[in-house]
Amino acid sequence: MKGKGILIVVPVIVALLLAFGGVYTVDEREQVVVTQFGKAIGEPKKEPGLYFKIPFIQYANRFPKNLQEWDGDPGQIPTLDKTFIWVDTFARWKIVDPLAFFQTVNNVMGALGRLDDIIDPAVRNFITSYPLIETVRRTNRELDTFEVGLEQEEMKDKRRLGTVKVGREKISKGIMEQAQPKLAKFGIELVDVKIKRLNYVEEVQRSVFGRMIAERKQIAEKFRSEGKGEARKIEGEKEREMKLITSEAYKTAQEIKGKGDATATKIYAEAYGRDPDFYSFVNTLDMYRETLDKETSLILSTDTEFFKYLKGYTGKK
Repeated sequence: MKGKGILIVVPVIVALLLAFGGVYTVDEREQVVVTQFGKAIGEPKKEPGLYFKIPFIQYANRFPKNLQEWDGDPGQIPTLDKTFIWVDTFARWKIVDPLAFFQTVNNVMGALGRLDDIIDPAVRNFITSYPLIETVRRTNRELDTFEVGLEQEEMKDKRRLGTVKVGREKISKGIMEQAQPKLAKFGIELVDVKIKRLNYVEEVQRSVFGRMIAERKQIAEKFRSEGKGEARKIEGEKEREMKLITSEAYKTAQEIKGKGDATATKIYAEAYGRDPDFYSFVNTLDMYRETLDKETSLILSTDTEFFKYLKGYTGKK
């Protein structure tokens, strides 16, 4: 019984292996090339579905149908006006002929190597054929930037970077048109090529930064000189205002003082007119208080007018 069971199970297992080995599926994201002993047979399977092959003899080679990405290595390239820049590009591609793709590059890694060999020279060829402004700008639209410290006319001069005749988009399109025919024999369609990043090389960067620093220093010096001039103007106005205020105050003080002196003189005159002797007596006493103290010594004759009110004074009440 056991022997009969084994005889039944083994053929079933073999049949299942043959069945599963002879059936494969293709989804909408891939395409398949069937090979037999390393050689492609039949037409590539591009439509999704269930397919059959000879088990253990034929092999299903799967290739992506969707867009693939290529990222180039940044490189130093001189422009037509001898400006060295770093250029970094990327591309999108897809496999449109899986049979040719299998027979030429065999796999995605091999395809990326071919893309390197074809797209990089095309990029270098176009970058070196045009001035820097053509690679950087798309149109002649006036720049809407504003730089502090520059007058309007100076800004207009700085914005005149040159005239764009081709532009960045047409350069990218030209790179793709030049590279596409060389990739067609590999079953590859180049969908798009773009310049991802542009930058000056280190030597040019130092020169540009040095020029920018010099310009900023010039603008800063302009601000300083204008500030110093404005400060001198403010200080001059302050001095003028102070002198004007001082002179006005002095004039007002003198007027008040003159009025006070006139009023005092009038009062003194009225007092003197009422009692000249008393007025003379009070003034003489004031003079004694202001001129005589403990350390004062005077030698005067007895008939001097200065001591006329002290004559006959004995110190007794």
